Amino acid sequence: MTGFGDACQEFEEYSIAVEIRTINSRYLKLNLRTSEGYGVLDARVEKVAREFVKRGTVNLNVRIGPRAGMEGYRLNPQILGRYVDQLQEIASQRGLNEAIRLEPLGLLPGVIIESDSITHDPEHLWVRVEPIVRLAFEKLTHMRATEGEALAADLRAQCDKIVASLDHIVKRQPIVAAHYRSRLLERVNEALASLKVTLEPADLVREVCLFAERADISEETVRLRSHLQQFEKALDATGRYLTEPGKGLTEPGKGLAEASKGSAVASKGEAGRKLEFICQEMGRETNTIGSKAADAEISLQVVEIKTALERIREQIQNVQ
Repeated sequence: MTGFGDACQEFEEYSIAVEIRTINSRYLKLNLRTSEGYGVLDARVEKVAREFVKRGTVNLNVRIGPRAGMEGYRLNPQILGRYVDQLQEIASQRGLNEAIRLEPLGLLPGVIIESDSITHDPEHLWVRVEPIVRLAFEKLTHMRATEGEALAADLRAQCDKIVASLDHIVKRQPIVAAHYRSRLLERVNEALASLKVTLEPADLVREVCLFAERADISEETVRLRSHLQQFEKALDATGRYLTEPGKGLTEPGKGLAEASKGSAVASKGEAGRKLEFICQEMGRETNTIGSKAADAEISLQVVEIKTALERIREQIQNVQ
């Protein structure tokens, strides 16, 4: 599902900012960018990302740079000192008495460095980067949860349409055999009228029973109703996971320490695939009902169910 989350914090010499954007995708695709010099942290950041997100395209940026307000350039006293020592040594060897001016030395390589190019020990930095990354994902998850509520409402509305059509099919099913019997009797009597032959009732009953057996859809309707109940339970389980305490969701604005303690959304990753599988099974039962039931009204309700299932199939591609 689509979502956005960010978090940042400033320290004495540098600041850390994390920004996450997600868009819908059937599989997980992670696009990770970290500041130059901190690529060694990519594997750890990716591990955290996989705890929170199981499906979708994730664009994740981790920026580590100088704190706002710090000077953009700094002197490197070690390099400058070496230049001065060498110049003094040369002046002494050649008997030169000229004073060494520091201004021109600033143009020499390595004397002045940009603050952006200063890197800190990544291993030491990770203890500060990790809670910020987790907080950004917490905010992302809250935003995705809000979208998920609207998505779940739409999925339940489609399920209600399927239930209504299924109820109509179940009520219609006993009438189909009776209608077939009356139509068969009428046609046979018309065909045999010219021959002055009557049809034995037992033959008619046998033929109607054979038709009723071939057109029996009771098993399919029971299984379809069972799949609907499983689909509803899967939706409820996903919703409870997003709202129950202790499941990795912290309120935005909590401290970084509290945010980092939250467990990640690891057990929820198969929810979308489970819903997709149940939807596939409902489609199979619906196709069987349509092929068995030789009735116009039932066929119309099958079309309505397939329309709702197609809507569900599109929507659950967004479910993690």
